[in-house]
Amino acid sequence: MFHKRSLVRRTDSVRRSGIVRRTDSVRRSGIVRRTAVVAATGAAALVLAACGSSGDGGGSAGHGGHNASPSAPASASASASESASASASASASASQKRHNAADVAFAQGMIPHHRQALEMAELAPGRAQSAEVKKLAAGIKKAQDPEIKTLSGWLTSWGEQVPPAGAQDHSMHGGGGRGGSHGMAGMMTAEEMKRLEAASGKAFDTAFMELMIKHHEGAVEMARTEQANGAHAPAKKMAGEIITSQSAEIKRMKKLLGES
Repeated sequence: MFHKRSLVRRTDSVRRSGIVRRTDSVRRSGIVRRTAVVAATGAAALVLAACGSSGDGGGSAGHGGHNASPSAPASASASASESASASASASASASQKRHNAADVAFAQGMIPHHRQALEMAELAPGRAQSAEVKKLAAGIKKAQDPEIKTLSGWLTSWGEQVPPAGAQDHSMHGGGGRGGSHGMAGMMTAEEMKRLEAASGKAFDTAFMELMIKHHEGAVEMARTEQANGAHAPAKKMAGEIITSQSAEIKRMKKLLGES
């Protein structure tokens, strides 16, 4: 009887011990699970916080975008500036191509006018006594020969006739050299040209400068007419250059003649 009781007690003790162990195990498992949940929750919170921070950065970038939005007006302003520049270039290009009857008259008149000046200048090396006159003649040739080519090019591009060589034939002009055929002021007459060709030394220097002063004054008059009435921008620019250069040469020749 005593043995049976002892067995019962041992059995109860074992059962209690098992129950306690299981309870402890369950408790520990619950604690571990709770810890894992807490850890997972903390990690999720960290991820969300990071995302939120990134979102704020995105928001900042967004605000930065708003702050940078003035670049849109700046870009539009740049586009407008480029458009205005292109429009100005197109307008300038149109002005370069546009011409009128005054431009044609200027080119057709200045070509024979320049040719005669070159003819006069070519006499200087073998006839002039003054080094200054020779230098002046060389400068006239250097400036006016390229201008003849430019003027001829304009006329060709406009479909207008380029005056043929010999169009400055002195027999076409009369009236003391101040105004000849086609209204080309300052052109020499055939008689004046013959006298110049026959002169030499100091007599040539004097005749050359006197005739060239009148010739230049005629060119300046023609150039001023072009500036007032012409439409072709390059032609008007050339007219301005003729006025400047030939006015300076007139002043120089008058000084050499003792007139100033």
